[in-house]
Amino acid sequence: MNTLTKLALPAALIALPAMGIAQEEGPTAGINASTDSVFILNSLLFLIGGFLVFWMAAGFAMLEAGLVRSKNVTMQLMKNISLFSLAAIFYYLIGYNLMYPLGTWAVDGVLSGIWGPGVLEAVGVTADAADDYGYASTGSDFFFQLMFCATTASIVSGTLAERIKLWPFLIFVIVLTSIIYPLQASWKWGGGFLDAMGFLDFAGSTVVHSVGGWAALTGALILGPRIGKYNKDGKTVPIPGSNLTLATLGTFILWLGWFGFNGGSQLAMGTVGDVADVSRIFANTNTAAAGGAIAALIMSQLMFKKPDLTMVLNGALAGLVSITAEPLTPSLGAATLIGAVGGVIVVFAIPFMDKLKIDDVVGAIPVHLICGIWGTIAVVFTNSDASLGVQLYSIAVVGIFTVVTSGVVWFILKATMGLRVDEETEINGLDMAELGMEAYPEFTNG
Repeated sequence: MNTLTKLALPAALIALPAMGIAQEEGPTAGINASTDSVFILNSLLFLIGGFLVFWMAAGFAMLEAGLVRSKNVTMQLMKNISLFSLAAIFYYLIGYNLMYPLGTWAVDGVLSGIWGPGVLEAVGVTADAADDYGYASTGSDFFFQLMFCATTASIVSGTLAERIKLWPFLIFVIVLTSIIYPLQASWKWGGGFLDAMGFLDFAGSTVVHSVGGWAALTGALILGPRIGKYNKDGKTVPIPGSNLTLATLGTFILWLGWFGFNGGSQLAMGTVGDVADVSRIFANTNTAAAGGAIAALIMSQLMFKKPDLTMVLNGALAGLVSITAEPLTPSLGAATLIGAVGGVIVVFAIPFMDKLKIDDVVGAIPVHLICGIWGTIAVVFTNSDASLGVQLYSIAVVGIFTVVTSGVVWFILKATMGLRVDEETEINGLDMAELGMEAYPEFTNG
């Protein structure tokens, strides 16, 4: 031990109480964080988890840019940055307060408590912030929850690619992120009636992913398939994406962001147990994605005689969605199997969607809706507190609500603005017709 270390060690030990760390005595000795430290650590978890989930916005953008044709890439990029920005503003203006303070329908009197731009507490902690003090800052909670709201809108974007107009889509995003998503989320995460019934959805297989999937499915049915996707004989015509490199990059970005999505949903990092739980969630999230990818790899080899990269990419995402409802209680082996089932589901569901002539450009409906349902059901296999009846009931309630409300909005937009671009625009590509610019001006192709 050098001289500097000899001097630094006692100083560090003396400083421990000032840092809010207390050493217990006796056989159960351990480290307990002070109220200040709990507040800081919990807020830090929300912030780190939040910026990881924000990075998923880049993942969705890259995945969609890679899976659409080059003549539509700019439109997908425009939709993704616009939808995130709109979600940030309208969740702030309406959605956050609609989702949390009042629980069930969030209606108190007329509309009191809904419009609430003032969601951030003042700098510093005062007696007025007693509910937050010792847990986490309101600002960090708002930031974290906003990212989940925006993710729901991102799911819709890829399904409806290559044929929907920009502005009707963005108006739908405003309604989805300010009203539809927050209302149903309040039933679980806002302490509403589904939560009171015992519905378990740790990080949102239903609350986030299936809601995005239901909204996308409703839009796809109303919008119809792309020109040339299905021939007169009813057979599916493959339409390859423009850049599988980007699609793969997008998948890895989403995989990374999911650690914040699931890990941050522990909502606490102020104790040894909380940190251990977060680490377990990270490990289970990772292995579920791996299980989904490998299952899709094997199944695509068996079904199509050659492994399909797009299936493997969606298989990884399917595994992630599948574990999101309960990433804490499974063992590593169980988490791998839950993810693997998701990977198998995707390989069967994507061709089945084509048989029904439901054109989902990126496979978001199988990944987020069908695997969201599977993940919500799978909770009963690893969490003894889960009730299959309650899980199924909650899936149905959220699904019916989302389909009805989304359908109403889509039909209104179709009647007033029109949802779909004209045939010439669709054939030539939305980039030039809608935006006047191309992502690959030197290499544009069909």
